[in-house]
Amino acid sequence: MSSWADSLTPARMRRVAVVAPRAALRDTLVRVADAGCVELDHADDADRGAPGPAARRLQALGARPARPLLSATEPDLDALRRQGRADLLAGEAELEAHRQAAVLHGDVAALAGWCPAADLPRLAGLLADVGGAVVPLRPPRGTDPPTRLAEHGTVRRSLLPLVRTYGTVPYADVDPTLPAGIAYVVMFGMMFGDAGHGLLLLLGALLLRSGRVRRLAPLRKVWPFLAGAGVTSILAGIAYGEFFGPTGVLPVLWLNPMDQPLRLLVSAIALGAVLLALAYAAGIVNRWREGGPGRALYASSGIAGAAVFLGLGGLAGGAALHTPALLTAGALLAVTGLALAGTGLFTASSGGAAGALQTGVQLFDVVIRIGSNTVSFARLAAFGLTHAALGAMVWQGTTALAGAGPAAFVAAAVVFLAGNALAFALEALVAGVQALRLEFYELFSRVFDAEGRPFRPWHVPTRTAGHEDVPAPHSTEVTT
Repeated sequence: MSSWADSLTPARMRRVAVVAPRAALRDTLVRVADAGCVELDHADDADRGAPGPAARRLQALGARPARPLLSATEPDLDALRRQGRADLLAGEAELEAHRQAAVLHGDVAALAGWCPAADLPRLAGLLADVGGAVVPLRPPRGTDPPTRLAEHGTVRRSLLPLVRTYGTVPYADVDPTLPAGIAYVVMFGMMFGDAGHGLLLLLGALLLRSGRVRRLAPLRKVWPFLAGAGVTSILAGIAYGEFFGPTGVLPVLWLNPMDQPLRLLVSAIALGAVLLALAYAAGIVNRWREGGPGRALYASSGIAGAAVFLGLGGLAGGAALHTPALLTAGALLAVTGLALAGTGLFTASSGGAAGALQTGVQLFDVVIRIGSNTVSFARLAAFGLTHAALGAMVWQGTTALAGAGPAAFVAAAVVFLAGNALAFALEALVAGVQALRLEFYELFSRVFDAEGRPFRPWHVPTRTAGHEDVPAPHSTEVTT
């Protein structure tokens, strides 16, 4: 249970100080850099002072290494320059910058930063070997820790770009990676509902996983994401009776999009309403974690907004079902939600008549957005219907040609292959973009109310012992 709960929150961060005797500061920083689990303060500060010896030699060398390295022992910088070792000079330049940023007190030097709590025991053991230590600190008031989302597991790693493309999850918020990925592939499958096309996606995912196509190697990590989209497309195609179009290979288990477009439309909007309700639930949790119960109660993406959403849903359901009790309950809930949201918006405004006017406009926007966002999920049905229509056109052209002789049969095969290739490429692009749009604008806009800061640990690997071929310095230029 704990591991499941941990997967829904960013990694717990601790404010720490890396402490070492001045004589052991370099060795300590080498261990920190090699561990790659500490984000040190002032790492991006451009006003540290004049460049250090390694930085000056790197500038003179005029090279930009793709991967900086550090030597376990302090090297001869002139020897590195003569050998053209821009990688080692770049690593030493970064180390110099952190040494310059260290706070000195007598014979002790310290640098503050952030480290994942789970990595603290390992880091402490590494630093103890060279006389350093890592000391937990109280976080600065008003400063949020950086965010590092969990990357364990092949599936999670394939879904992370979906969230990171939108922004950085605030440290206090829940991690929506897995739910967002599931919502995306479900919406994609509903629009790309063809078992044959979904099977091609699944085969493409397995090809990516195999790594046999070198040009596609950079995309290998997203194979589970593509496989999930393929599986949901297959399931939707089975429900629609679509296998490379209405070929009759599969029976219709649920509905034929071409025969029952209204039912598909209602189903799409109902799915959208469920997803919006889940987004509001996540938004309530996030607002509570960000600002306490008051923030969760009055925020338009919190309890107040959820009450308006549910109230409007009750009004719509009561009107459709001719149920006065549901109409009354929906109206009361919507009014209560608007009152709560209005209180929060007016409190955040400048007050007075201008604040009241601003609050009124914002409340109107809340209502309009709920309605438009819910109806926006109708595109799941619209593009699912478009996919089915394209498949039907290709299949009709194929069957019309197939019975007109041998030459026409070949033409029918060409029409079937080319038509399905075109439909596959077009609809995969459209469904992918539209699912992303719904994810970002309709769902994430309620889940997130702010943006966090990504965790950027300092990581410079230490050169392996087998390559320790740079002589030690005859004289060392020390910067602190």
